[in-house]
Amino acid sequence: MSLKIGLTGGIGSGKSTVARIFMVLGIPVFDADAAAKTIMNKDEGLKQKIMALFGEESYQNGVLQRKYLANIVFNDALKLEQLNALVHPATIAWANSWAQQQTTPYSIKEAALFFESGSAMGIDYIIGVYTPEHLRIHRVMQRDQVTREEVLARMHKQIDENMKMKLCDFVIVNDEQQLLIPQVLHLHQHFLSLKNT
Repeated sequence: MSLKIGLTGGIGSGKSTVARIFMVLGIPVFDADAAAKTIMNKDEGLKQKIMALFGEESYQNGVLQRKYLANIVFNDALKLEQLNALVHPATIAWANSWAQQQTTPYSIKEAALFFESGSAMGIDYIIGVYTPEHLRIHRVMQRDQVTREEVLARMHKQIDENMKMKLCDFVIVNDEQQLLIPQVLHLHQHFLSLKNT
């Protein structure tokens, strides 16, 4: 049975970049955010519940209107909680089923909200990707074409970054000073050695 490794980090930390390095090493990666988007677009029962909560405008021609939904949930903590209560259980179930099918020494589940969603349960080790806040803000502003205020509003919906890193078993520093690949290779060797003992 594969070791289950979690990979997390705040918005703009570069966890997807780290995930891609693990994939190049032949390690399967489950992207929880992408899975959640798929579920929200394909699960008809879930679509109905989302429309009941957030209005018919949540979908256009059967496709989730992410910007519309983001504008609601990132400005209303209760609405965000309600959306997560609908989406997280389905995503966690899909991730668990996927993990059972893996045959490599370890597999990775990449998710922004491990500790917040309760999906850290059943994970053997969690890697945190740490990036200083100013870099994270800059990256998200560039990537999503949003204002600094919008990025900060999203950040405030996540657990404090320093607290998150303390909860992780391992931390990769992505500060544009330290190289990522040697840090990933070190952890890769570590997980392989754990599996062989």
